[in-house]
Amino acid sequence: MQFSIANPESPTAREDDAARFDVANRLFLRLYQASNLLHKTGTRAVAGFGATTQQWAVMGALARPARRDSGLTVKELIAFLMVSRQNLTAVIDRLVAAGLVERLRAGGDGRLRHIRLTEEGNRQWAAMGPAIRAYYQAALADFSTEEAVQLFRLLDRLRGSLNRIAEPE
Repeated sequence: MQFSIANPESPTAREDDAARFDVANRLFLRLYQASNLLHKTGTRAVAGFGATTQQWAVMGALARPARRDSGLTVKELIAFLMVSRQNLTAVIDRLVAAGLVERLRAGGDGRLRHIRLTEEGNRQWAAMGPAIRAYYQAALADFSTEEAVQLFRLLDRLRGSLNRIAEPE
C-alpha cells in the first residue's frame, strides 16, 4: 500500500489517503477480531487439558526441539512470545504449581533461571498435540498450504513493522 504522491494537496491524494486509512482501519479491526476469536476458540481446544491459550503458548515455546532440554530464560520467553514480564510470570507460576514446568538455575549465574518443561509437562504437551493439530487443521481449512505460508509471511512483516514502532528511540 505504499505510494508516492507528487502533490499531497490534490483531491486524488486526499482520496488515496482516505482509502488507505479505511483499509488500514478495517485490517486492524479484523486482526483484533481474529485475535479475540483465536483466544476464545483456542482456549476451548485445550480446555480439556486444564490449559489456557497462554499456557499453550509457553509450553509450545518450551517444547520446540532446540529448547526442550535447556529451556529458555524468562527474558527469552518474553521476547519470543512478545508478552509482558508480569503476564508471563503469572502463567509460569501456574504451570510450576501444576508441575508442568520448572525453574532451573543457569550454570555460572545463580540469578539467571531457565524455564523448562518437566517430564509431566512433556507428557501433557504430547497429550495436547492431537487437539492442537485438529484445531490448526480446522482453523486453516479454507487455506491452501501456499496461502497459509503467504499469510505467515505477511503477518511476520506486520510484526516487524509493529516491533519498530514499539522500540524506544
